[in-house]
Amino acid sequence: MKRRTLLRTALAPIAGPALLPRRSFAGDASTAVTVAHSEIWRRFIDKHDIMLDFTTLDGAVSLPTPEECRLGKPNALGWWSPIENGAMFNGLYMDAMVSRWRVTKEEAAAAKARRLMSGLLFLNSISDVEGFVGRGVTTDGRSHYPMGSNDQTFPWYFGLWRYLDSGLATEEERERIVKRLTITTAAIVKLKWQMPAEAPFGIRGGFGGYSFESSPRLLFVSKLMHLLTGDASWDKNYRDALTATGGTEEKLSRIEWCERGMTFDARNRHSWTAACGVNALRGLWEMEKDETLRARYAHGLQASADVAMESLPLAEEFDNADTSRFEHDWRVMNAEWRPQQTEQEAQTLAEAQLRNFGKIAPRRGLETRLVREPTFAAWIVTLAPDKAILRTRTDAVQRVIAHYDYAKLIYSQFFPVESAWWRCREAAA
Repeated sequence: MKRRTLLRTALAPIAGPALLPRRSFAGDASTAVTVAHSEIWRRFIDKHDIMLDFTTLDGAVSLPTPEECRLGKPNALGWWSPIENGAMFNGLYMDAMVSRWRVTKEEAAAAKARRLMSGLLFLNSISDVEGFVGRGVTTDGRSHYPMGSNDQTFPWYFGLWRYLDSGLATEEERERIVKRLTITTAAIVKLKWQMPAEAPFGIRGGFGGYSFESSPRLLFVSKLMHLLTGDASWDKNYRDALTATGGTEEKLSRIEWCERGMTFDARNRHSWTAACGVNALRGLWEMEKDETLRARYAHGLQASADVAMESLPLAEEFDNADTSRFEHDWRVMNAEWRPQQTEQEAQTLAEAQLRNFGKIAPRRGLETRLVREPTFAAWIVTLAPDKAILRTRTDAVQRVIAHYDYAKLIYSQFFPVESAWWRCREAAA
């Protein structure tokens, strides 16, 4: 079971403050995105240049101890802890800093992109397991949870590619990044496109499946490795993977999964994890030279943007004056802890923990449903390459950006508003 499935179940009882008037941030999108940027760098980027999941409003955070990471507390996946998504968020947020630099040429934006890159490489250096990409580190600056995931590892690739592609990398940085990409990819391919994890777990998630979640990621990595190394075997792997067919309910080729784009069932909108697939599509569209393939990737990007538009109105349901409780002492979940020896045991524990944590911390559900979903969706809207269509949607995207008072949000998961803003600026130019 994936996090998005757990979240749908856990958040079902939380309907939000339906009887309260919805209060928006008193400012325009330009002002709001400036506040969002300030809050990210004031509160959520740790001393290792890795983005945290949540802090208090003054930036305080209680990190897991090395012993808690070793034991897997609150769970061995690190879910619901402050260091749950460092690789994912650093890699995806790189798009914002690179886009900002492309528009403004600000040295500050370049410096922050370099910090995010440094954090990504650091997360690939903290384990003796080759190819492991960690989520974050604890109080000693090295201890970490034993499992990453496909949702952590793909953004690691994406962020490093975005940095290389921007032209910001020095020659020394480029050599170091390409070396780490090559070593990590070799380890993943050796495991049949599954992500390495530490003992006793071995693996956690992969790119080898047939779905919109998996197909663009495997193709992106294959295309990227051919672009960086010139090794013809990567091009063959890419070409073979394009036409390979599979799926649980429908049997489609990977290029057909890409062309279809992002889809959701009616009850479960998870733009935050789907953004990995959409960004993989965007990268494929940018790297590919064959116009027929580019057109198919563009179709998937536009289809994804069309679906994402449906999530934007959720922003209006969030009340900036809401005072629902959040429990910063995430260790309350340790009351349910038990030893875990398999990935499934860790997931089952995490599911039970979230159900109960949601009851004592309803603010979490409000932010994930009414902030994270529409802000990630707004970014996905801006990833479609047709700038004329984006210009007709810019007002809707900017209404999402302008709605929130970012200084009052507990979770960092609003960071996609920066990418959305700068991509709208590029489209308008």
